[in-house]
Amino acid sequence: MLIPHPLLGPRDAGEFTYLGDARLLERPDGMDEGAPAAFHDYVYLRDNIAGVQRELWFHEQGDRSWLVVTRNTLTHEILKAELARDVVLARKEAGK
Repeated sequence: MLIPHPLLGPRDAGEFTYLGDARLLERPDGMDEGAPAAFHDYVYLRDNIAGVQRELWFHEQGDRSWLVVTRNTLTHEILKAELARDVVLARKEAGK
């Protein structure tokens, strides 16, 4: 499987480490009133859907960047790959 790295072009998936659901970028605020319940959900509850999912991939054997890869888990077709930092910054700018 080739992952279309936004900066380096197509890279073999063997260069990457898969971390899981990209929701990990949405870490709860530990100072919020409902923090214990929010952290429980953040750590233990994951969707494992068959179909299109956003995932975190770390370019371990390359530039050591984090990517958010939108991939169909049934066909392994990669629909989009973005730098994780850009995804987080866009969410902050949107006020989410």
